[in-house]
Amino acid sequence: MKTILHTAESRGHANHGWLNAKHSFSFAQWYNPERIHFGALRVLNDDIVAPSMGFGKHPHDNMEIITIPLRGSLRHQDSMGFSEVVKAGEVQVMSAGTGIFHSEMNASHHEEINLFQIWIFPNKQGVTPRYEQKSYDVKDSEQRFLQLVSPHADQEGVWIHQDAWIHLISMEANTENTYTLKGKESGVYFMNIEGTFEIAEQVLNDRDAIGVWETNEIRIQNKQKGKLLVIEVPMKF
Repeated sequence: MKTILHTAESRGHANHGWLNAKHSFSFAQWYNPERIHFGALRVLNDDIVAPSMGFGKHPHDNMEIITIPLRGSLRHQDSMGFSEVVKAGEVQVMSAGTGIFHSEMNASHHEEINLFQIWIFPNKQGVTPRYEQKSYDVKDSEQRFLQLVSPHADQEGVWIHQDAWIHLISMEANTENTYTLKGKESGVYFMNIEGTFEIAEQVLNDRDAIGVWETNEIRIQNKQKGKLLVIEVPMKF
């Protein structure tokens, strides 16, 4: 088993007033040559966006882009004709493929939104752009891995063009669980949303993260009630 620890304080930070962003991997003006990606996981941004503010129309291509609001709601518009609001308790995916323009704005005039935006390298280039959005019940993540993203259109959650899975799990204090990897050459990136966990002999506090690979299963111990985002991706792609 190999591991890499990324503490919350070690993340890149950009505060633009309307946007307070924390970057787990090199992004925009923050560059760390040792923090480019974890396997096929290229971006994990923890963004807080002020009311009515957001990202104007901009392009993407050949990337699987997943948005998971933690609180608040996000208004999405794109060149495919989608105009949707994504709120906490929902997950959105956009396969940029051959190219797409979109904008993302805080849908509220009064409250901030906090969201994770995740970019995963696809296993196919030049696909037709697509959009998908689904809701989930956070109660379904209690003491179990609730699947939000997978490679399979007929499974729980949304699907992407990559052998990758994203799960959410909520655990009570002093409980244990084991994550079993699905891919033969996968690694798992655990982002501690809140609480205190121990994974691979490392204690994770709020927004600490750890990458684990070269193993078949990973034991999770919860020291304090909390939530984990579990991102499994190919280490070679």
